[in-house]
Amino acid sequence: METKGIAIATKFVRYEVPELETLKFSKVYQLREKLNNGDKLNRAEKNWLAEAVNRNAFFKRAVPLQGYRFGFEDVLKTYIVKQYGSWQEYNAPDKTSLRSIVYGRIDQIAEISK
Repeated sequence: METKGIAIATKFVRYEVPELETLKFSKVYQLREKLNNGDKLNRAEKNWLAEAVNRNAFFKRAVPLQGYRFGFEDVLKTYIVKQYGSWQEYNAPDKTSLRSIVYGRIDQIAEISK
C-alpha cells in the first residue's frame, strides 16, 4: 500500500504476519496515511509520534507494529538534549513534542541537520 511514493509500512520480520490492511485502524497506520495524503499532524499526534519513536527498541525513526515498520523519516528531526550534564539523542517532529517526552530539567536542545 503506497501513496505519494512513501510506503505506509514495510515488513521487517521473517515470520508470517497478518496483511497490512488488518492494521488500518491502528494509530500509527492512520498517521502515516494522513501524512501521505499531504495533511499536517496536530499537536497530540506529534506528541504521540515522538513518544512512539523514542520508546521503541527496534528503530530510531520508525514505529514497529506486528512485524511492520512504519517509517516517519520525512517528518522527524534529530535533536540532542543536554540534561544533567550529559547529551542524549532523540528524534521528534518538533521541539515541543520532544519536550513532552523528556522528563526533568532540560539545559539545552540543539537540532542536528543531516
